[in-house]
Amino acid sequence: MSADTMPIIKLGVPKGSLEEATINLFERAGWKIRKHTRNYFPDINDPQITASLCRVQEIGEYIEAGVLDVGITGLDWLTERNHEDKVMRISDLVYSKTSNRPCRWVLAVAGDSPYQKPADLAGKRIATELQGLTRRYFERVGVKVDVFYSWGATEAKVVEGLADGIVEVTETGTTIRAHGLRIIDEVMISYPVLIANKKAWEDPAKRAKIEQLNLLLQGALKAENLVALKMNAPADNLAAILEMLPSLNSPTVSPLRNDRWLSVESVVQIDVVRDLIPRLRLAGAEGIIEYALNKVI
Repeated sequence: MSADTMPIIKLGVPKGSLEEATINLFERAGWKIRKHTRNYFPDINDPQITASLCRVQEIGEYIEAGVLDVGITGLDWLTERNHEDKVMRISDLVYSKTSNRPCRWVLAVAGDSPYQKPADLAGKRIATELQGLTRRYFERVGVKVDVFYSWGATEAKVVEGLADGIVEVTETGTTIRAHGLRIIDEVMISYPVLIANKKAWEDPAKRAKIEQLNLLLQGALKAENLVALKMNAPADNLAAILEMLPSLNSPTVSPLRNDRWLSVESVVQIDVVRDLIPRLRLAGAEGIIEYALNKVI
């Protein structure tokens, strides 16, 4: 087996809420991860990488111990388990299970309760999965509370009278409100992060592979909100069309066989396209093509 087909790094892929989004991101970056129903060691189309599916809460521990070289975990769990100073935080990957928005850990109480601010919960019971983070939060705001671990269905703890408040994760707050709860403070903003074992980072071959992963994952993330536009533009109205076109650097303008027309290509934010295309048409652009991008580096 040649050197370029030997495994270089051991990759931790988060199992659970981030699993599908992570596998989709890797595919857009160029790595196809194929899971097996009977084990936690998926195939990946790169002989230099071996992959393991791990609980997101444990990936930091495995990387710190050197069981894994690199992996993706949540900033919340990295903070909860105090791994931040024990591993290399390579980059932030701002995506979540259902969107590219970061998630929030919030302090919530019953909608009809008298509690309006954290200080109102002094001496009360708080349920959460993130005990360490929650205790540090209340220490920071100077409020003494009784924090206990929630094994799931955390929102129901308040409804059932088992807790006076909860610290729970949410994206939009919809689930919190659906349980009749009210958010009174934001404890932490979290998102996936790419982390590496410090010794692996010091190894030139491993570091090069980790940097390759990071470069292409970031390129795939950047491309999520961008599209490419290509069109034919009348030469006598080129200036007006270029004025409309935002781009990463500058639009590409190429001559066509008919010198009265030019080919124009640009990369733009996806949310401006619906308003931009009609304006380009009014300015004389024709043959407008919009296409998706896998990566933008």
